[in-house]
Amino acid sequence: MIRTLMRHASALALVTLLLPSTLLAQAYPAKPVRWIVPYAAGGSADTRARQITHELIKLWGQPIIIENKPGAGAVPGTDLIAKAVPDGYTIGMGNLAPLAVNPTLFKSLPYDPIKDLAPVVLLEKGPLVLMVNPSIPAKSLAELIALAKAKPGTLTFASSGNGGAHHLSGEMFKAMAGIDINHIPYKGGAPAASDLMGGHVSMMFELMYSGLPAVKSGKLRALAVTSSQRLPVLPDVPTMAEAGLPGFESSNWQGIVVPAATPRNIVTKINADAVKVLNMPEMREKIVAQGNQVGGGTPEEFGALIRSETAKWGKVVREAGVRAD
Repeated sequence: MIRTLMRHASALALVTLLLPSTLLAQAYPAKPVRWIVPYAAGGSADTRARQITHELIKLWGQPIIIENKPGAGAVPGTDLIAKAVPDGYTIGMGNLAPLAVNPTLFKSLPYDPIKDLAPVVLLEKGPLVLMVNPSIPAKSLAELIALAKAKPGTLTFASSGNGGAHHLSGEMFKAMAGIDINHIPYKGGAPAASDLMGGHVSMMFELMYSGLPAVKSGKLRALAVTSSQRLPVLPDVPTMAEAGLPGFESSNWQGIVVPAATPRNIVTKINADAVKVLNMPEMREKIVAQGNQVGGGTPEEFGALIRSETAKWGKVVREAGVRAD
């Protein structure tokens, strides 16, 4: 009798050990999911998260609650994701700044992007467009570089603040072109673009969704895009590489991340379903219409992107002497 009970107990223990991975693979998600966005409501990260969740809710049959945790270079919000219970019921939006720039930009961080977070899937890459005020006589990137060299320290470039994609693209431009232009940081991309249109600054690397209307209306002149290939929304605008700076590429990418200890089968499930959403024609159209590039791929590919971007932008930050605000 005792032996029989012991065998049943051993079998029960084995089943219990197997339950987490087996049931999670079959049943996830079995309750509402929390999605943390470390940026304010209404911005590009928030908008894309809401578009993706709208479709994931249909696939999962469970609510997904967006929580916006903006501020301080996305550090608090990203830290919240990293320190959440790793059960798959807290996922988050991770992008260029908190994952690949902040490790070099800040003296210390409460989280380690590589050790504390697990990459799930790249959602999109957001190339930038180099725009100048129409009063600037340069009609091409080559002419802009020549103008900057002829008048060192005279031209200015705006950004949404220290350490963002706008700023670091400008710093990389300075280094690769060998020019002296002055950085003018603003508290956000909107006031920076407004001053560019007003002629208070010379140029700006702006995200496509914000820059397109000004370019198409003729308020600003587009000289080049920072993607590796030309974009359908601006087919006549060359890439930075085509225009004379081979190897120049930058984008404000974003994707889904989870706490590092999240079970692998849940990461795989979220990845597969997110890729399904990204492959929906309506979703692809929304992303491409803003001048962005549709993501996808495996968690490993997203992780490789994060590591390569950390090395790339870390070098730019160090050489330019950029510090967090």
